[in-house]
Amino acid sequence: MGMGLLFDATRCVGCGACSSACKEQNKLPGPVEEVLTAYTWTTVQPREGLNVRRMCMHCEVPTCASVCPVAALVKTPEGPVVYDAQRCMGCRYCMMACPFEIPKYQWDRPVPIVGKCILCSSRIKEGKPTACAEACAYEATVFGKKEDLIWEARTRLRQKPGEYVNHIYGLTEAGGTSVMAISSVPFDKLGLKTKLPGEPPAMRTWQVLSNIPDFVAVWGVLLYGVHWITARREDVAHAEAKDNGRENQS
Repeated sequence: MGMGLLFDATRCVGCGACSSACKEQNKLPGPVEEVLTAYTWTTVQPREGLNVRRMCMHCEVPTCASVCPVAALVKTPEGPVVYDAQRCMGCRYCMMACPFEIPKYQWDRPVPIVGKCILCSSRIKEGKPTACAEACAYEATVFGKKEDLIWEARTRLRQKPGEYVNHIYGLTEAGGTSVMAISSVPFDKLGLKTKLPGEPPAMRTWQVLSNIPDFVAVWGVLLYGVHWITARREDVAHAEAKDNGRENQS
């Protein structure tokens, strides 16, 4: 099952330590923003008298990875869904496909890339918890093996049955996620997506592709990739030329 996070909205005080720790760990510029952007990968939002974290859910079968034609997004055995900017060709299919609407684009840069939480994959490989979990003083965000987190969530629900909604968010949503949540308020009121299928949306992608002859799929992806890479390079060159022109004028 790999590693993951459990978020308990009843324990979050909204201090924002998780967001600040994420910024520092990933060297993200600027202040913590109120919503997710390419430079703010996790944020805390007040909802219905509680505080809720927004971040990548790290799907067990990530739709973003299933639609990426160049494998810039990959689910690792440890749990994180990681992103390789060097492979990305800027198609933004991941943004359109994500059932949680998480990946964001650097619209303000001449060579933009996608920004999203990578669940501190380098720290996990070193045997460390995520920076956000380590910074949380109230155990509102807990890091660990997914099976242990499920046990912890069920224990909290069982010990205080009147305090929690009897559901672990992320256990079944979109086929299951490595980031889960429990709350005393219905999850839709926290702004979380609730009308999601139990089957991974990525399965639909593969089912469609499996009905296409292999040579058509391969050539379609190849030609599409060449087109996007060429267009992306032209856009980058155009943007750099503009920037150089401004510098020469100044």
